[in-house]
Amino acid sequence: MMPDHRTPPLPSINQAELADATADLREANLEFARRHPGDPPGRQPVHTVYGGAQLFGADAAAKIAGVARRAMEEYVATPAALGEMLDVAGHRSLDAVHARVREKLAREAVEDFRVDFEDGYGNRPDDEEDHHAVVVGEELARGIADGTLPPFIGIRVKTLTEELRLRSMRTLDVVLTTLVTQAGALPDNFVVTIPKVTMVEQVDYVVAVLRQLERTLGLAKRALRFEVMVETPQIIIDHEGRSLLPRLVEVSDGRLTGAHFGTYDYTASLNITAAHQRMAHPANDFAKHVMQVTLAGTGVWLSDGSTAVLPVPVHRTTPGSALTTQQQAENRAAMRDAWRMHFGDVLHSLEGGFYQGWDLHPAQLVTRYAALYFFFLDGIEAAGARLKNFVEKAAQATLVGNVFDDAATGQGLLNFFLRGINSGAVTEAEALRMTGLTEEDFRGRSFVRIMNARTGMAADTAR
Repeated sequence: MMPDHRTPPLPSINQAELADATADLREANLEFARRHPGDPPGRQPVHTVYGGAQLFGADAAAKIAGVARRAMEEYVATPAALGEMLDVAGHRSLDAVHARVREKLAREAVEDFRVDFEDGYGNRPDDEEDHHAVVVGEELARGIADGTLPPFIGIRVKTLTEELRLRSMRTLDVVLTTLVTQAGALPDNFVVTIPKVTMVEQVDYVVAVLRQLERTLGLAKRALRFEVMVETPQIIIDHEGRSLLPRLVEVSDGRLTGAHFGTYDYTASLNITAAHQRMAHPANDFAKHVMQVTLAGTGVWLSDGSTAVLPVPVHRTTPGSALTTQQQAENRAAMRDAWRMHFGDVLHSLEGGFYQGWDLHPAQLVTRYAALYFFFLDGIEAAGARLKNFVEKAAQATLVGNVFDDAATGQGLLNFFLRGINSGAVTEAEALRMTGLTEEDFRGRSFVRIMNARTGMAADTAR
């Protein structure tokens, strides 16, 4: 039976009378789109490794990778050993996770590295910090020439309090001037990390400094970008009861790339005692929820903090001696406890929508990637079936198993695969096979765009 196409009634809305309201709404819509451009193109690193500036060399990423691989070989050389160490024995994804962690550590163990002149460096005499700043600039230049730097890299300077502001910016100046003089360019994806931000004026100042350095060093406009550390309650809610985070985006001149949460400085500022300063503390979850709400859609990447309990053996061998059986067992227990804590913390971050975090020790890379791959590989076939079924029905509600999907779920399912590809847990080819989508679908990053394309094709077929 042909559908009954009835003639609609004459419109009751007079568009001419709504001209002023329409203009106001158009302006507001365009302004909203400007403030919320969505995720930037390219991948977000899944972690940032911090290391003291006094120890940095062009081969830092290779050295870190070597330590991580040795830790894996010594303690979790087999899938069974990994399962026992992380309390996931018998997990159906265990073999795949173990293989992918091993491959990742061999190919690209460090995704992002931050040369640290703050907490990991401490306060030193000016001439000593000047010396290290020169060395860091030289080593960055050598890393560019030798191709040894990780895909993302940067430096963290000191805070911009009156006591440390000049020292902080002098270090930045020395590093960049040395680097650009020797290399003629910045490393790819170079960023400056500003710690303990408490007021908008600090970001205004950073932007002014970066603009001046670009002019002086002959760099392109906005070549210098920065990220802020969210480590104080004032950046979450200021003295007027507002969050500073959206205002930082507005005054950043388009240079703000990320907001990194500082677990221990933040909890300490709230008088939380050391015994309870943990990643999953409710105070941290509140702060991170504020970060998500205020920065959603702005294109600013979010990063969680770090696990301070490090996977380090308690006993070490000395020349001519070997560890006793008891000492080996104690080493294994120490590694197990630290790895399980880090593994759980990374999973907690992922469940909360934070796909990047800090790593403080090379051996944490084992559990960083293990947690990522378990998170995305666990149930990925079912997620692929849901997304495939959903797209094939072109936004009609569907039921797969006992999970009911409506249109609001579509972007979430797509995001799962986009983040899985970004993390390296799943390849684009695997995602295409599971979902039936095309490369263009994934690279468009929009479920609405996919639906519009599918319904448009369906309409053309019907005609």
